[in-house]
Amino acid sequence: MLELDNIKQELGGYADPLKELHDSLDLTAKENRIDELNHLMEEPDFWSDPEKSTKQSRELGSLKDDVSTFQKLKSQYDDMLSLIDMANEENDESLVPDIKEEFASFKEDFERIRIKTLLSGEYDNCNAILSLNAGAGGTESCDWCSMLFRMYTRWAERHGFSMEVLSVLDGDEAGIKSADFQINGENAFGLLKSEKGVHRLVRISPFNAQGKRQTSFVSLDVMPDIEEDLNVEIKDEDIRIDTYRSSGAGGQHINKTSSAIRITHFPTGIVVTCQNERSQLQNKNKAMQILKARLYMLAKENNADKLSDIRGEIKNIAWGSQIRSYFLQPYQLVKDLRTNVEVPQADSVLDGNIDPFINGYLKWIAVRPEG
Repeated sequence: MLELDNIKQELGGYADPLKELHDSLDLTAKENRIDELNHLMEEPDFWSDPEKSTKQSRELGSLKDDVSTFQKLKSQYDDMLSLIDMANEENDESLVPDIKEEFASFKEDFERIRIKTLLSGEYDNCNAILSLNAGAGGTESCDWCSMLFRMYTRWAERHGFSMEVLSVLDGDEAGIKSADFQINGENAFGLLKSEKGVHRLVRISPFNAQGKRQTSFVSLDVMPDIEEDLNVEIKDEDIRIDTYRSSGAGGQHINKTSSAIRITHFPTGIVVTCQNERSQLQNKNKAMQILKARLYMLAKENNADKLSDIRGEIKNIAWGSQIRSYFLQPYQLVKDLRTNVEVPQADSVLDGNIDPFINGYLKWIAVRPEG
């Protein structure tokens, strides 16, 4: 049958990529590490250090997922070849729909695990700290900022990631002026680093009585949450620490005490805020951790000239500096200006479906010439 012959030919093209994927995943080393972690978990004192044991349990789960996903992929490949041969031998057309469905599932699983092999950066496996800031445009930009905040919240939910709000500054009339939040999950930074930059919205503004089309801009900074104690010197005279009352949701406690912390680093102009913890000391420690991470990464960029990998070029929140445009009127389209990936369902993107852009960016980075 011609249709099955075409599928078999296309499927045969995955033979070498499957071998390359096996090598890229370094499955032999992963299987050895799984055995090692399984032995550790059998030790009677394994859970005596909850932080360490939880981290190792997560590592074990991730390793097992990689191994089982590839094994499933290889099994799918072999089963489909056998099924195609059987259908051709028996001239059984009733198997064609099942084979087509299985092949579509195989290609989707192959692409998902291949994308994971591109997350090999030093901090890709870290949690991600995101900072949204509304640009010029008043209420319209603040509303756009809140829409993006919801988009990343929905993306985190779709992937089973957790989110912590570090600080929020409400807009004067609607929306938010800025928000700092942390998304926790495997490879959160590696996935979300693609989102760093200026996001542009074009729509008929609900805040414009004349119903005119308006363009708004919001910038997003993405940094890894580096948990280890970094050797970064911060002089007392180089920073100012302000305390203030937290704003936004948080219950009675958060509104009655001046527990929120803002740290300003004069030499770089970096400002870090944190208000989500229950005490001023906890907020101060978290804000200082974030500041150290930002300074560490900034120094790393300057020394290694890895702007695109870690922080990227700091741009004005305005026309001509955007990485992605979101059109809601007169038509719906979201287009990434670096990779040219387009999604016509803007509502779906704003509901958290940003994986096409994340995957497109990782592929683009992998093949882009250095320099």
